[in-house]
Amino acid sequence: MSAATPNGSTDDRGDAVTDRQDSRGERRRSTLPLQAASRVTGLVGSVMDLHVRIALKEADREKRRLISGVVLLAGGLATLLLALVAAELALVLWCHLQLGWSWMQVALALMGLNLLLTGAMLRIGGWLTRGPYLPETMAGLTKTTRALLGR
Repeated sequence: MSAATPNGSTDDRGDAVTDRQDSRGERRRSTLPLQAASRVTGLVGSVMDLHVRIALKEADREKRRLISGVVLLAGGLATLLLALVAAELALVLWCHLQLGWSWMQVALALMGLNLLLTGAMLRIGGWLTRGPYLPETMAGLTKTTRALLGR
């Protein structure tokens, strides 16, 4: 069921096809709906390319920021570790000299204190890192999935 144009041309879908002459005087065929679709597709592609470029720049900036942050945190933790070792050494010397404890008693007391603090930190850290992760994102994905699946 194809329609004929005034000059007798038809297309398989029944779209109007026009015959035009190019600069050399030769006839060429063009379909108006395909040209419009091509332009819209090109525009959408350009917009998507722009968004992808912006996202890549933003991701690169965030990556550099996160790497700098991790390096500074590692340096801070290393310095904190050195301060903790110095503080424990001072506590060992103070307990031995002022309280008269033997070296073995001081070492055992310090080991017990370190184990107690480590247990408390691991317990609290485990509680803080427990899921759910990205709850708003997961809720949005769940809603979208349910809407698409009709549940």
